[in-house]
Amino acid sequence: MPDEAGSASKKFRSHVFIELALIVALGLYLLVAQRQVVGDDFVFTVAGAGLMALVTYWTLNTMRDGLEVIALRSRRIRH
Repeated sequence: MPDEAGSASKKFRSHVFIELALIVALGLYLLVAQRQVVGDDFVFTVAGAGLMALVTYWTLNTMRDGLEVIALRSRRIRH
């Protein structure tokens, strides 16, 4: 069981780093988007919507991994 907690913890850490990179990318997109009119450039709008969807998916996935780490640690403490 300690191997499971260590593996889940490493996976969670790597997902957090990817999450931070995606948030930075979204922030940069939003900075560039301040100068754009909504719907003016269809490709730009679709890229932004795709990036927002990816960030949302990855955030939920990272939260699931975090809950898994918490559950494994609490199970280890109880036993």
